[in-house]
Amino acid sequence: MTKKIMIVGVGGQGTLLASRILGNTVINEGYDVKVSEVHGMSQRGGSVVTYVKYGEKVYSPIIGKGEADIILAFEMLEAYRAMPYLKEGGKLIVNTQEIDPMPVITGAAAYPENIGEKLAEKVDVSLVDALSLATQAGNFKAVNVVLIGVMAKSTDIPYEKWVETIKTTVPEKFMEVNLKAFELGYNL
Repeated sequence: MTKKIMIVGVGGQGTLLASRILGNTVINEGYDVKVSEVHGMSQRGGSVVTYVKYGEKVYSPIIGKGEADIILAFEMLEAYRAMPYLKEGGKLIVNTQEIDPMPVITGAAAYPENIGEKLAEKVDVSLVDALSLATQAGNFKAVNVVLIGVMAKSTDIPYEKWVETIKTTVPEKFMEVNLKAFELGYNL
């Protein structure tokens, strides 16, 4: 059976490293994997979406509306935007951090209120203060690996396999922080 996971966030949050960890882990488990990254002004805090599909044989990385098994959202508004892609019975994992998009920064729009409550009314959502956990691990930038840890718990891939992949994917100088971040997310 093919698994479909969307990773959504804004530029600079580490969504690409998260997709690499996910992709490498499932490849190491013997799955066929397809990954597609969509960048919208990602270097200026714009939306970043990564599609990851894996299974026995995968032909396309694209995930349509109502198809995602899991959406891993690095930011509240991005979670809300991605919600239509979640399949019925799917899992939404959301970092509670709010990052103002450019229209909010310029005063042209207001950041929507109560996004977490709106999400919870519609889907199975896990709201995670990944920023606090990343800070606890030693670096606020490890939000991405905290969220991968939370998501990993929802897969049938053993904890040790994720740790092995982190050790081969993350640069040595960030290894200790990322392993701690993964552990905190996984054990949440």
